[in-house]
Amino acid sequence: MSNLEKTKRNLAFSIPHSLFSNGYTFIEILVALTLVALIFGIGYVNFRDFSRRQALTGVARSIMGDLRLAQEQALSGKKPASLVCNSPNSLDGYYFRVVSAQNYVLEANCTGGTVQTKTVTIASDISMSTPSPNPILFKVLGKGTNISGPSAILTLTQAQTSYSRTITVTLGGEIK
Repeated sequence: MSNLEKTKRNLAFSIPHSLFSNGYTFIEILVALTLVALIFGIGYVNFRDFSRRQALTGVARSIMGDLRLAQEQALSGKKPASLVCNSPNSLDGYYFRVVSAQNYVLEANCTGGTVQTKTVTIASDISMSTPSPNPILFKVLGKGTNISGPSAILTLTQAQTSYSRTITVTLGGEIK
């Protein structure tokens, strides 16, 4: 055998095995899958918590919007189209009444009686406390509210978590 043939033969046997390998080992696949599962698990838990907080925030914003709606309709003196509120009856204001932990209504309070203008049911996993006083009355033409203390507090609590939101209506009618 010549030196050239020996060199070719030695080169053929000294080529690393990794150059001929086209796949991954079982251990490498398991490590990769474990990392992907771990990242997915952490991401899912964070997304679920974010989603729950957003649901609570959405309900709080909706309730604040309805409180402002009752306040605006009282300030404008807008009567609903109902026999109870027709002349000679006058509008005294609008009520925000908590009926249960998941329901509230907006009512026009006229001298002839009350008229429901909106009924709302919130998500079943969120509960609402009853404010004091219940109902909250927004009086006509900027005459204030029926709140006797400094404020009425409405607390929203999410059942599966410890998350809660507080909505405050002050004596002067400020909603925060």
